[in-house]
Amino acid sequence: MGRFLSHATNRIDSKGRVSVPAAFRSVMAQSNIQDLYCFQDFVFPAISVGGSDLLERFERQIAAEDPFSPEANEMSLLIHGGGVFMKLDAEGRLMVTDFIRDFTGISDEVTFVGRADHFQLWQPKECQAVQQRAREERRLAGKRSS
Repeated sequence: MGRFLSHATNRIDSKGRVSVPAAFRSVMAQSNIQDLYCFQDFVFPAISVGGSDLLERFERQIAAEDPFSPEANEMSLLIHGGGVFMKLDAEGRLMVTDFIRDFTGISDEVTFVGRADHFQLWQPKECQAVQQRAREERRLAGKRSS
């Protein structure tokens, strides 16, 4: 199975659509992802995007909990209440809806960031700032990438 790797920044067109990078569309095709499950990331101001298997993984975690527990309720609130299904159009574009804009601050450009089994939509400057902080924290902790 392919992985969502790397990052790219694309401009939103006048109709509010953005082209998903070809490499990401290729992974989607290899993985037979038709419907995109999109949810508000738990940590970052980003929208995480994957196939229905991503939603199913979270639902298995919920099912493993007591259904009345705070953990199960919080997880359901985040993955069901903070999620939507979307589709690409015939040209491989995604509509940048208010759901995306309001949570991320995206306006005229989107940075796509690969996260192995899913990808994320970021406001470009925010993505750069978070990546820089992460690099600096690793540098200060003496952690190498190898």
